[in-house]
Amino acid sequence: MIVQILRRLVTMALTLLVISALVFVIIKLPPGDYLTNRIMELRATGDAGSVAKAELLISQYGLDRPVWQQYLMWIGAMPGPAGFSGLLQGDWGWSFEYDKPVAEVVGDALWLTLLINITAVIFVHVVAIPAAIYSATHRHTFGDAVVTLLGYVGLAVPGFLLALILLFYTNRYFGLSIGGLYDSALTNQPWTWTKVRSLLAHLIVPTLVIGLGGTAAMIRRMRANLLGELAKPYTVTARAKGLPPLRALLKYPFRMSLNPFVADIGNLLPHLVSGSVLVSLVLSLPTVGPLLLDALRSQDQFMAGFILMFVAALTLVGMLISDVTLVWLDPRIRMGLR
Repeated sequence: MIVQILRRLVTMALTLLVISALVFVIIKLPPGDYLTNRIMELRATGDAGSVAKAELLISQYGLDRPVWQQYLMWIGAMPGPAGFSGLLQGDWGWSFEYDKPVAEVVGDALWLTLLINITAVIFVHVVAIPAAIYSATHRHTFGDAVVTLLGYVGLAVPGFLLALILLFYTNRYFGLSIGGLYDSALTNQPWTWTKVRSLLAHLIVPTLVIGLGGTAAMIRRMRANLLGELAKPYTVTARAKGLPPLRALLKYPFRMSLNPFVADIGNLLPHLVSGSVLVSLVLSLPTVGPLLLDALRSQDQFMAGFILMFVAALTLVGMLISDVTLVWLDPRIRMGLR
């Protein structure tokens, strides 16, 4: 198992290297860049100091060099004017749009994005698994119909519309401030217990909005998988031999029906990040989604490149978690590895 994990880590590193090259090519494809356009604007106004600063950044990040050299400098595999300084060394580049280091711009947004999406993943599994088990074991009952109906509603209602509805009612009946992840008065304050409580209260709406679509999809898929497992001969035989119903359900059919969901963890994490961009804009959430949108719109290449690499790394980490969990969950996969 340890050998398999080490082999997968090496594969992940090579995959990230290939993805970094693709990301860099994609963000360089549009003609022109932010700095070139900015310098032209500054030269038109005659502000020599700002032009000199922009030209210093061009030299520092090698923007006047060939594209392949810019790429190697970006990942930290080739020395620039400041030596080896790139992604590998923890230097995420400079945000031309915000005129700050990328690390400073995305600092809080990065962990807040992780917090929101991990909370949404937990919500999806905690709600969907019991609901799917109940629906599959109470087929064609009133409760099954209610769960199925809620699944359709969750899939059909757009996230931004649900966000607006929940914002209105949570503000009206619970006094939560509109938008953001904490009260506006605490935005620039240091972290205290009051700010943590405000954060937890404001997490409820984005967790519901981002997680509800995934919950509805998971209920429907797991219900179908579990129904298929319950109809198989090994389950019928286990019941016929007197195995208690709960044990006959949880011992094998439930475990086998979990496989598709565990395998989807790798796709779920980046999907929640990309799918929550519109919701983040509606709820004014300080996550990386709106930052990525602004960076792509303004051709802020280092900011866009880092966020895309962050999503790619999140996908690979999710895949690793899926693989390790599948090996632990399914003895057939363990046998295949030997």
